[in-house]
Amino acid sequence: MNQPALTWTDSDTPVATAFDDPYFTGGLDETRHVFLAGNDLPGRLRAGFHVAELGFGTGLNLLALAQVWVGPGTLRFTSFEAFPMARSDMARALAPFSLPGTDALVAQWQGDGPVRCIDLPGIAAEIRIGDARQTLPPWPDRADAWFLDGFAPARNPELWNDALLQQVARHTGPGGTAATYTAAGHVRRALESGGFRVTRQPGFGRKKHMTTARMPT
Repeated sequence: MNQPALTWTDSDTPVATAFDDPYFTGGLDETRHVFLAGNDLPGRLRAGFHVAELGFGTGLNLLALAQVWVGPGTLRFTSFEAFPMARSDMARALAPFSLPGTDALVAQWQGDGPVRCIDLPGIAAEIRIGDARQTLPPWPDRADAWFLDGFAPARNPELWNDALLQQVARHTGPGGTAATYTAAGHVRRALESGGFRVTRQPGFGRKKHMTTARMPT
């Protein structure tokens, strides 16, 4: 298990030293714009709905999802993370948001095995630890929505290569969606080649564009 080396901005945002890239720039508002609204959530949520994610990071996206799910029933959430944060770093990164479920997430964020299970009100989450290029292909499930939240493609190309995005497509159910903050052409083309119908949408803040994608039903 490789914990990431971090530096911290003046606003207490973690920056991954290996990629020279912050874990987030727009915080909770960007998560809501890109990953929730970009996947037509919470409107599509229902009991058993399955969200998958590339790049768990601080866990902010999971907490944002938990905030908008009112049930009844349980959502499923699966994230693929190569560099799980130390618990103390996660707590520090999430503290400014004061989101419900933060303490429960941090308390359960432990273990050295290949899968970490997190139970939040209304959500059963599992985080699969390791390189997604190895851990996603054998994953037996398909998602209804994807949060594609790796570090910037120019800095973390491994999480945006054609083969991995093809696996994202293969692990998406009919009518399933994906959203990401990046509008890089090679990312859009890889999603299209996997069968998604891809749309460029207005981005958040200073980002002019983002990408949404939908599988045919």
